[in-house]
Amino acid sequence: MESRDGEKISVMIADDHPLMRSGIAAVLSADPKFSVVAEAGDGDAAIEQYQRFRPDVTLMDLQMPGRNGIEATAAIRSLNPHARVIILTTYAGDMQVARGLKAGASGYLLKNLARAELSSCIASVCTGRQQLPQQVACSLANNFQQDALSERELEVLRYVADGHSNQRVGERLGLSVNTIKAHMKTILQKLDARDRTHAVTLALRRGYWENLISGFDKH
Repeated sequence: MESRDGEKISVMIADDHPLMRSGIAAVLSADPKFSVVAEAGDGDAAIEQYQRFRPDVTLMDLQMPGRNGIEATAAIRSLNPHARVIILTTYAGDMQVARGLKAGASGYLLKNLARAELSSCIASVCTGRQQLPQQVACSLANNFQQDALSERELEVLRYVADGHSNQRVGERLGLSVNTIKAHMKTILQKLDARDRTHAVTLALRRGYWENLISGFDKH
């Protein structure tokens, strides 16, 4: 599948790891359907390079210095509502899938599947389709059947992730120990977690890590 009248599909690779960029570029350069027209090592550079080269498809790493992949995707889509962006990430967290799709991403590709599925994913997105790996789509469907963590529950979990006891969390938030215990019970149920440590692990996997980490500096 080529982009327009037999022309190659132009691709930009945005990833803060040079080896990842070079590896993806090598795979695409070996395929006559694609042309790598730009590379970027952070979100701001990705936006600048997009403005300059207007690639058919942008491969966007999720975690980069400065503006992250979701923020860069939103900025690119504001420049061109028809821009096609594939989030390229190590994580299958459903919250990040939702944020990426909300920002305007057309696809979501796990890095461990990139070599095998890269070509077909780009070609599919270039035709206007939305592309999600089965692993990610199943995670999204299954976990969205559960309630999302509330802001208060995330606040409690931030302190728990930082090693605080229920009593200490209650002191920090001005709540009783029983109230904190009630919040933890709900958190465990929502995440289907065995214990506090498991809850933090599952929250990170599901894409809540930005919410958890963002609170550390404040506390």
